[in-house]
Amino acid sequence: MASRKVIGTFLLLMSLAACQEHKQHVKEKDSGIVVDQPSKSQLKKELESKGFQIFDYVDEKTKDTVLMQQYFIAFLKAGPNRDQNAKVLDSLQNLHLEHLGRMYELGYADISGPFGDEGEIRGITIYNVPTLQMADSLAHLDPMVKAGRLLIEMHPWWAAKGFSLR
Repeated sequence: MASRKVIGTFLLLMSLAACQEHKQHVKEKDSGIVVDQPSKSQLKKELESKGFQIFDYVDEKTKDTVLMQQYFIAFLKAGPNRDQNAKVLDSLQNLHLEHLGRMYELGYADISGPFGDEGEIRGITIYNVPTLQMADSLAHLDPMVKAGRLLIEMHPWWAAKGFSLR
């Protein structure tokens, strides 16, 4: 039960941080302050120089150029070692959330969260790194994975750069 509260608190903090960033952007836009955003070609060059896989296309409806980037989704699956006592489990859960928070703060992961059922796949993390090997290595640093409570299944995933969840 305590671990659900910790997860809820973590997700709330992540949402608040995202809202705060959005509110700051809107405030700057409304106040007439121009925030220098890199052009699509500058962003494309920067991502390519860092080793990211990208491509772009023109949206027929809007005529905008959409830049697509490869991300990596880690499916966190139930592992073989799930018999920890409550004290160990609470400690692992706190370390797990610290790990995910650190990945977000360092810019390696953009979204993390649990699923709402009790299925085999317990949650996901979307890694914003150039290679599958880097994403896999970062995911395997998670204390829950090290303890065998979670297993990682990693998949490449493409999404439009800069689009947000609604």
